[in-house]
Amino acid sequence: MALNASTTLPYDVAAVTGVFTDEAFLKHVSEHVGGTLKSVTVDGDTLSAFTLTAVRTLPTRRLPEMARKFVGDSLTVTQTEQWAAPLADGSRTATITMTIAGVPVTVDAEQLLVSVGTDTRVDLTGTVSSSIPFMGSKIASAAEPMIGKALNLQASEAGKWLERRTAE
Repeated sequence: MALNASTTLPYDVAAVTGVFTDEAFLKHVSEHVGGTLKSVTVDGDTLSAFTLTAVRTLPTRRLPEMARKFVGDSLTVTQTEQWAAPLADGSRTATITMTIAGVPVTVDAEQLLVSVGTDTRVDLTGTVSSSIPFMGSKIASAAEPMIGKALNLQASEAGKWLERRTAE
């Protein structure tokens, strides 16, 4: 299943990158959906190429009943982001992989932070796949809208987060 999303934030790429790598923000987004941020690590300097790994526990109450029977009340999701160094205009690319403990679903995505004047366009494309024979496409189809919403939520919450920070 394909993921596609795009939004523009009225902040520069450095500010958006700063929010996407801020542990307090990642905790906020996790809690916003009823989950918990278990850990976050940043390997490298965020001013150049680096890797961010966030582990979250998320509730399953919005999953179809069939899926909840198999996974229980929560899922542990590991999101790994391989960030490239900024380009001359500040634009950045992050390759994102999400895995869910005990569930054969994988998300592979690319997030582009594109400098558009003083704004940042956040473009996300990717795929959701499952390795279960015969049922994999149904599982991926059920997971895709929720994963897409979660990744979109991060961008929209980043805008609100930056707006509050700017107002302080």
